[in-house]
Amino acid sequence: MKLFLSVDMEGISGIVDASYINPDTGGVNYQRGRQFMTQDANAVIEAALDWGVTEILVADSHNTMNNILWESLHPKARLIAGTPRDYSMVQGLDESFDAAMFIGYHTRQGVPGVLSHTMSGVIRNLYVNGRVVGEFGFNAIYAGLYQVPVCMVSGDNLIAQEAGELIPGISTAVVKHAVSRTAALCLSREEATAELKQKTKAALSNLNDIAPFQTATPLEVAIEFAHAGQAELASIVPGAHYETESDTVYFKAADQQEMYKTMRALLNLAGGAEFF
Repeated sequence: MKLFLSVDMEGISGIVDASYINPDTGGVNYQRGRQFMTQDANAVIEAALDWGVTEILVADSHNTMNNILWESLHPKARLIAGTPRDYSMVQGLDESFDAAMFIGYHTRQGVPGVLSHTMSGVIRNLYVNGRVVGEFGFNAIYAGLYQVPVCMVSGDNLIAQEAGELIPGISTAVVKHAVSRTAALCLSREEATAELKQKTKAALSNLNDIAPFQTATPLEVAIEFAHAGQAELASIVPGAHYETESDTVYFKAADQQEMYKTMRALLNLAGGAEFF
């Protein structure tokens, strides 16, 4: 059995604010955050191997995607690290996988949750076929291209709720409860590890009850940007349509691969517009 792990950082055990996740300004806490991230990944890997999984691919999915401590990662797992990557947080996922798990995830921009955002600070809202999604939903849509079910998510109690609304029956490893966007009531290291292991095994045991997240194609994507300058730059992409009243750029994608690449192109362009 083959398992794909996309591991983000904001939803990792013990992480509550930006000092733990920013490689440029985080200092000591960022180094601690890397350790916490690796420990969460290892808890899931160990439980999956105990259950009977034979092959595990881990995609470091935060910021520059060089956060997981490679030398401390479980030796039975392979690691995709570094950027750029065509499919970013789900690079390496294909039809050969039996299941995917999203570890250390967070809620979407504009809603409560620890360190909530969607992909980049330039996005206010992201819609696929009229449904607002965050990183969890967007990546689950991509997994659906290959008929791979997303069977578990870990993070705070609010990403558990967001994921459950999209994928009924998904296992949710809640390692902290949001108090505010930069505060949380955290389980102990031991409790968080136990929660991750228990929910990993439960997810794999109930895998037949979780269907891949299906989305009709072609996909209609809308990105509402934080301000007009970002939307103007993003709309340079051929096929994109800029609606000035809402600072929203629309595009259609034939499939999830085109959806992901086009979204990345728009975000990269929009990132060049400063906010004054």
